[in-house]
Parts: sequence; C-alpha cells; structure tokens
Amino acid sequence: MDTAKGPRIYVSDEVGGGLTVIDATTMKPLETLKIGTRPRGIHASPDGKTLYIALSGTPIAGPGVDEDTLPPSDHSKDGIGVFDIQANKLLRIIPGGSDPENFDLSKDGKQLYISNEDQSAVSIVDIDSGKIETTQKMGAQPEGVKTSPDGKFVYVTSEAAGTISVLDPAAKKITETFSVGHRPRNVAFTPDGKTAYINAENDGSVVVVDVASHKMVKTIAIGEPGKVKPMFVLLSPDASKLYTSTGRGGKVVTVAVPAGEVTGEVVVGKRPWGIALSPDGKTLYSANGPSNDVSAIDLATDTVKAKAPAGGSPWGLVVLP
Repeated sequence: MDTAKGPRIYVSDEVGGGLTVIDATTMKPLETLKIGTRPRGIHASPDGKTLYIALSGTPIAGPGVDEDTLPPSDHSKDGIGVFDIQANKLLRIIPGGSDPENFDLSKDGKQLYISNEDQSAVSIVDIDSGKIETTQKMGAQPEGVKTSPDGKFVYVTSEAAGTISVLDPAAKKITETFSVGHRPRNVAFTPDGKTAYINAENDGSVVVVDVASHKMVKTIAIGEPGKVKPMFVLLSPDASKLYTSTGRGGKVVTVAVPAGEVTGEVVVGKRPWGIALSPDGKTLYSANGPSNDVSAIDLATDTVKAKAPAGGSPWGLVVLP
C-alpha cells in the first residue's frame, strides 16, 4: 500500500506490465501495481489526481530484432489506462488507437493526443466519452507528443522520417510538417512557447526550433553520434537548463540554454530513458531500462544520491507532490 507522505514517483514498466510507486524522499519502492500490457508513456492530469498510461498489445521489437519473427499484435490490449491517484487503482482503459506509445493532454485535461506507432498516425481522444475523435496519418514511427504552452497546437515526432507533424486540435488535422534531424523522439517547449528543443537521437544532438516559423535554427551537440543517443528532453522550471537522457550513453547531460553549452553530466545506469524533476526542481529522476531502476540525481552536485528498483524495464515516470 502506498504510504508515502511526500512526493511520489510513478514509473511505467514496459516489460513487466506494472506501475511502480516510489517514495521520492527515501527512494524506497512502496508497491508495484499490475496495469496492463507494455506500459510506456505516462502523464498526469492537470489537477494531479489522475494518471494516464499508454498500453500496447504490440510485441517489443528492440534494435536488431526481425519483426517477422515476433508474434502477431493483440490490439485488444491497446488503450490508455486511467489510474486514480487517491483510490490507488486503475479505473478503466479507454481507446487510444492502434499501438499507442506516447501522448500528451490538452491544457484543460479533456483530450489526449496519442502517437500510434504501428499506424504512422496521431489520434485525438475525448477522455470523458472515451471516443477517438480523429486519427490523422503522419510520418512513420511517431513517438513523442507535446502540447504547446498555449494549447493551440501539438508537436508529434516521427522517428523514421526525421520530422515533426504540427497537429491543430481545433481543426483536428495536421497543418504542417518540418524536418529536425535523425530520429527525433521528444519535445520540450520554453514556457513562453517561442522555442522548442527536440532530440535527434542518431545525430547525438538536440535541435533548437523557432516555433513561430516551425523551423530549426541550430543544433546542440550532446556527444558522439552512435555512442550518445539523446532520448528525452526536459527544461528546468526557469528554462535556463535543458536536461537530456542519452540512452546507450548511460548519462543524463545538462545544457545551459540558450547558449547551448554542455555544463554537466552524470552516469545514471543502462540506457536511461524517461526523466522528470522533483517538485522543487532540485532533483532529477531517470528511468534506466536495462538497469531496472530509477536514479535520483542531485542537480547541485551532478551526482546520483540514490537508486530504487523499478520493475523489469522502467520506461517513463511522473513525480507528484
């Protein structure tokens, strides 16, 4: 039973199918709840009372895996899990389109914008009715989804095409597509909505985008391409620092923005993926897939102060007060 009195970390476990709850103060796991098949993307509602978790019945196909050798997808297991924080249980699973991987919410918390990886599409879902309002085709292997600060548009990454699709939620259609480098996976907007930072995994860099024109203006080198693979990007609350996990690089890197200078890095574990900040912005947590744990990084010293086990393959995480 969850007995944490302070902040809690909720971690999706892609392999184990669970949701691990960790006491962020002690870095001790409190419990692991069975949530569904292949949980990946995880986000909280604007009021922090509900978690939404992407579930998929499509088999895992890692690097080098011949997908023809895998069992067929079971789309009856696809959906978005709706988890009640106070009740500490999964309430229902709503449709999320085929093979939902990641998503974001509208600013009012009434809609979900979901990447459908195996269909090269993005879906808009009404949460209350649980109905898919539209599914729009886009570049292959969509993954990262991020709503702009004003809620007027959504950036969706295409890993295979190296592009960003701009989704207009009001018009329910994609209005523009632009290139950002090789294998983009996640997006971070500055609070004023003028700039976006997008990882280019296979380039070992982060791309800086001018949002008004939807064009990339420069790149920030994170490390040697191939050895360092930027995966997730996250801005500090004051937008002065950009944090990125580096996949097989095994580190979380800190970049001073807008200068674009790497100012720190810390080894956290094997293939760090999702990252999130503590409520006070002083600690960063990383989900380290093959390490099966979560690292807590003291940002003042760039050191790992604690680790917590987190299932069979932690993918994403959310920190709530």
